[in-house]
Amino acid sequence: MIGIPRGRLAIGLIGMLLIGTTTRAESTGQQRAEAAGRGIVGAPAPRVVVKTIDGDTIDLGALYGKRAVYLKFWATWCTPCREQMPHFEHVYESAGPDLAVIAVNAGFNDSIEEIQRYRKQLGITMPIVFDSDGQLGAAFNLRVTPQHVVIGRNGRIQYVGHLADARLDAALVAARTSGPGQGAPPARSTRAASEGTRFEIGDLMPATAVNTLTGQSFRLRNSDIKQPTVLVFLSPWCESYLATTRPTVSEQCRVAREQVETLKTDHHVRWLGVASGLWATPEDLQEYRVKYKVTIPLTLDESGALFREFRVTNTPTLVVADSFGKIVRRVDSGADDTLAQALRDL
Repeated sequence: MIGIPRGRLAIGLIGMLLIGTTTRAESTGQQRAEAAGRGIVGAPAPRVVVKTIDGDTIDLGALYGKRAVYLKFWATWCTPCREQMPHFEHVYESAGPDLAVIAVNAGFNDSIEEIQRYRKQLGITMPIVFDSDGQLGAAFNLRVTPQHVVIGRNGRIQYVGHLADARLDAALVAARTSGPGQGAPPARSTRAASEGTRFEIGDLMPATAVNTLTGQSFRLRNSDIKQPTVLVFLSPWCESYLATTRPTVSEQCRVAREQVETLKTDHHVRWLGVASGLWATPEDLQEYRVKYKVTIPLTLDESGALFREFRVTNTPTLVVADSFGKIVRRVDSGADDTLAQALRDL
């Protein structure tokens, strides 16, 4: 476990209050975060050991029973994350010895290089963890960015939210006085990333069946259907939201969607769009399908299980399996000529 240092925000915005007007998106974000928290608030927090982007180790389990813990899940492309960063840094600087404050990058459409640039630009000083395998986000039901998770001194999750408002501030105060925990309660079991099932090139697709947006069952590997299968990992907000914060990624999402719609006219290939559950609901996915006239079957990976099993951290990503269900190709930067060639080879 490391001692958590303190510093000052270089841009001089410490203590600045966020704008009081709550937009529809912010309201929806708070609602989604609270919904995600219903399944974990009051439960023992998972005992996990994490590493910062600077190579330091933080043992969350060792903090329980001694200090309250404040985790903020965020992303460099997230506008409200940037707006809330002065509040977050202020909490870190004024935390005192009874509160650990840790920034957790969601590890989605992000990179260590982007985080380092972001940290330098905003003068961030708190420890930053890069959740590259999504395990930490899974343990805390990550659904939006930012998502605030407050763990009391008693080692139990006390609050999950989206806004940096009076509710968050009250939760941070209450977390410090929730009792010493006396060693903290037994934590929920959280598997290490290395213990989870992972599917790589050369592996067989799992025989998992998922429900599509229209209620149909789609088996990823179906021995009764001898056809190649393409999984298209996507975000329904990629083209619209990232147009300003990640224009290159937004363009890749558009190109991939259009090429997939062109290639899917070959009825000898099975297609499935797998949408991330981050900032997405079935209603959001339905709006995406209608807006862009998407015709391939779509499924919402609400828990992120498929994204983690296939080690997908960026969208668009495509995974191709042959007619026997063997994974033969992966396109991580969106669709390009190699995908069309791969399908011809199959």
